[in-house]
Amino acid sequence: MTQQVKQVKRLDRVIIRFAGDSGDGMQLTGDRFTQETASFGNDLSTLPNFPAEIRAPQGTLPGVSSFQVHFADHDILTPGDAPDVLVAMNPAALKANLADLKPGATVIVDSHDFTTRNLNKAGYPANPLEDDSLEAYDVHAVELTGMTVEAVQEFGLSRKDAGRAKNMFALGLLSWMYGRPTETTIAFLERRFAKAPDIRDANVTAFKAGWNYGETTEAFAVQYEIKPAPMTAGTYRNITGNLALAYGLIAGSARSGLRLFLGSYPITPASDILHELSKHKRFGVTTFQAEDEIAGIGAALGAAFGGSLGVTTTSGPGIALKSETIGLGVMMELPLIVVDVQRGGPSTGLPTKTEQADLLQAMFGRNGEAPVPIVAPQSPADCFDAALEAARIAVTYRTPVMLLSDGYLANGSEPWQIPDVDELPTIDPRFATEPNHTDAKGEPEFWPYLRDEQTLARPWAVPGTKGLEHRIGGLEKGEGHGNISYDPSNHDFMVRTRAAKVERIADDLPPLEVDDPTGDAKVLVLGWGSTYGPIGAACRRVRNAGHQVAQAHLRHLNPFPKDLGKVLDRYDAVMVPEMNLGQLSLLLRAKYLVDVVGYNHVRGLPLRAAELADAITDLVAATDPSADPTVETTAESEEVAR
Repeated sequence: MTQQVKQVKRLDRVIIRFAGDSGDGMQLTGDRFTQETASFGNDLSTLPNFPAEIRAPQGTLPGVSSFQVHFADHDILTPGDAPDVLVAMNPAALKANLADLKPGATVIVDSHDFTTRNLNKAGYPANPLEDDSLEAYDVHAVELTGMTVEAVQEFGLSRKDAGRAKNMFALGLLSWMYGRPTETTIAFLERRFAKAPDIRDANVTAFKAGWNYGETTEAFAVQYEIKPAPMTAGTYRNITGNLALAYGLIAGSARSGLRLFLGSYPITPASDILHELSKHKRFGVTTFQAEDEIAGIGAALGAAFGGSLGVTTTSGPGIALKSETIGLGVMMELPLIVVDVQRGGPSTGLPTKTEQADLLQAMFGRNGEAPVPIVAPQSPADCFDAALEAARIAVTYRTPVMLLSDGYLANGSEPWQIPDVDELPTIDPRFATEPNHTDAKGEPEFWPYLRDEQTLARPWAVPGTKGLEHRIGGLEKGEGHGNISYDPSNHDFMVRTRAAKVERIADDLPPLEVDDPTGDAKVLVLGWGSTYGPIGAACRRVRNAGHQVAQAHLRHLNPFPKDLGKVLDRYDAVMVPEMNLGQLSLLLRAKYLVDVVGYNHVRGLPLRAAELADAITDLVAATDPSADPTVETTAESEEVAR
């Protein structure tokens, strides 16, 4: 028999979504495809999306888990809006994701699971594979389960256990379709199931069977090629935001010479930071899984008093519980990093979904005048640099720092160029080592609230240092000597001084970077946090359609960069996209009296670049009468940066 000659089609980018029941291994499948893609050298961005329930009812819409990966031969910024390929393991996965597909998208379904029972669970009155409801798509009904069971029958597994390897069959098929290297996945499976040889061999065999099916079947006549993306020379790895943030905290510890202490209580989606840091005792990292959120931050603040780099990690509900101790850190003026990996709220809300709704909580969620610096990363890889910056500010200015990540950054991934440690900035804790004052009798003594003239930071004395005995606590301190003071004028002075110390941070922040290619834009799109990718992709679309628009992104949210007001004044209109109901917009209006235009969605998902591009185009047209609002921003222009 003559083997069919396959056509090879060149693409510059593709978006694939794996979807199935929460027990179908979609997160593992997507992660392995991502690792294959990273090793091949494509630029990529991912979006894991999974249920909040540990085990939602099988075959139902709430139980659908998905993993989307966008990869390309050029620089990209988002996981993409609409998948080009959907792999659906059951009817619920198809129904939950179909609305996101573009006409003509490829749909690969496991026909084995399209039974009457599963169709009813998903709310299908009839089998969509047998009517015309999917005629807008390129549908491939494949017996993934049946072919998997047949491929692995030699290993003597039960039919149920054999069928569980169907995700590896699907991964093999997609790896063939897009020319992904297979060695990394085979090596991973051999390591993961080394203690269960039958399971190991079954998964490897299913993976290879999926590849071979693509190679030999007539159902898939085209193989696609996406060449590696050009990148700056260096060593890269694929990294998630939580992993990058953990590494950034370790880097902050190393560059400051301080031992890292993490006091934390597990909470989605921040728990991975605790898990990762617990692996790095050799770097002087101590992790303490406390009995609750309050104990976690209390231990971290105690560690800071003892001369360590104190860190606590949580999400929005945990910040509510930690607020009193954050205020104590403000009063005691000790370095403390408070990581908030934001999720959908309020209350328990949407534990596994993303949101940006904790900004005002970070700004004002404490009693009294208790300002803290706020830093926000813009991408998964940028979580490393943001964590290092939070450490620098906390140690230099003797203050708690809020680090606002979110669920999208935490679980999403992208290539990260591993930095040279020696090129990272050093952080000098400048511990107090000797008395800094003399009493009325001329005897040396230590005053814990005498301040550095430049930073307004108080001295940091490690307990047990001879001659530097002192006390600090939550009651108001007298300026300089640090004794308890109820004097009204002293309280007013100390409140203003603590606020001025935070504002002083702006003196050593770089000017705000503004991306305005021609310098003629009348509209500025300003964002913070994980909206960076969708904003960048949307602005590319708008520019490729012939319009002018400027983009800027804030890493520092308190204090703002010193030139932010002047930047805002340069533009006729300012749009602020956020995954909340307008929290940064509120702060900008209050501080700069700028009537910013909000673009706000709280869907538990990243903003969609195409929808945002349309909104930007409308604002450009409203601001500039000469602009042509009829020019369309096409899907082909998305993300392209030549």
